[in-house]
Amino acid sequence: MTVAIDILSWLLLTTGGVFVFIGGLGALRMPNLYTRMHAASLTDTMGAILVIGGIMLQAGLTLATIKLAAILLFLLLTSPTASNALASAAILSGLQPEEGKVEPRERQG
Repeated sequence: MTVAIDILSWLLLTTGGVFVFIGGLGALRMPNLYTRMHAASLTDTMGAILVIGGIMLQAGLTLATIKLAAILLFLLLTSPTASNALASAAILSGLQPEEGKVEPRERQG
């Protein structure tokens, strides 16, 4: 049974790390603030869920698991709120989203 929990927790940890890495790449590669914020906020939230879930499996039924659950609840409440506040501040500062604008990529070769 412990081997199955170890495998599942490491699978969650690895998948969460991949999500966080993809979110970081999205923040670097996207063209404007709104798409960067979207890519980073979604993948970081999912990455946090998976990573903390994997750590909770490793911790077992202890006080640390309860603390991790509280941290996860806090992250799930604050991350979307922070993204919304950032988008609202960007709009209020005059940075408008580009509606329907798609820039063609240049062909190489």
